[in-house]
Amino acid sequence: MDWSFIQLHHNMLARRALRLRAVSARPFSTSRPSSYFQMDGNIPMPYIEETSAAGRKTWDIFSKLLQERIICLNGQVNDYMSASIVSQLLWLESDTPEKPITMYINSPGGSVTSGMAIYDTMRYIKSPVSTVCVGGAASMAAVLLAGGEPGKRYALPHSSIMIHQPLGGTSGQAADILIYATQIQRIREQMNKVMQHHLNTAKGYEKYSIEDINLMMERDKHLTAEEAKELGVIDEILTRRSDEPKEKEGSK
Repeated sequence: MDWSFIQLHHNMLARRALRLRAVSARPFSTSRPSSYFQMDGNIPMPYIEETSAAGRKTWDIFSKLLQERIICLNGQVNDYMSASIVSQLLWLESDTPEKPITMYINSPGGSVTSGMAIYDTMRYIKSPVSTVCVGGAASMAAVLLAGGEPGKRYALPHSSIMIHQPLGGTSGQAADILIYATQIQRIREQMNKVMQHHLNTAKGYEKYSIEDINLMMERDKHLTAEEAKELGVIDEILTRRSDEPKEKEGSK
C-alpha cells in the first residue's frame, strides 16, 4: 500500500475543507451566485496571426496582451489563477523591472490564500502594478483592486465593487472548530489592516481607524465606481483612455 499517496490525498482533502474563502454568497446576482463571473470553458479563444520575414506566428489574445504588459484577472480567485497571475507578474518584472504593469480585474473573489499570493507579489516586484476594474471586483478581488500602485487604481464607470469580511465554515470536534475560528479571525484582522493601509494612503492621512474598517467590512458593502473613489478603494474613474492621468515630465 502506497502510504505517501494516502497521506497526500488526506492533505488535499483537509486543505479543501479548511480553505478560507473571501467570496460573497451573492456577488452581484441572486439567481447565479457563485458562477456569475466564472469564464465559460466553451468560450472560443481569439487568436492573432502575424506575418514577418521569419514566417507566420499565431498568438492567443492573452499572450499578446502579456507582451503589452497587460494581465487579465477574470473569474474565481483560486490556486490555478493565482499561479498564473503570479507567474505573469514575475516574468514581466524580470523582462523589464522599471516598466509598469496593468492588471484588469473582473472577479467575484475567492480563496484568501490564493488572493494574498497575488497581492504580496504585486507589492514585492519592482514594476508598479496599475489596477483597473472592468465589470466587478468583489471580496478578495476588491482587495487586489485597492492594492494597486497608489494613484493608479482605476474603475470603468459602471463597475461594481464589494468589500466584506472573510467567509468560511468548518465542522468537527470543538477543539478543531476553535482553531478554525481563531484562524479566520486572524485572517479578518490581517485583511482589515491591508484595507486600512490602502484607504488611508488614498486619503493622504489617517482618516480610517481599524474600528472604522471593522464596521465597514462587517457585512457586504456594495459600491458604485463613484462610491469606491470616495471611499479610497480606487483613485480615478476612466471613461476613455484619454482620461488616464499622464505622467509628469521627467518622472519615471
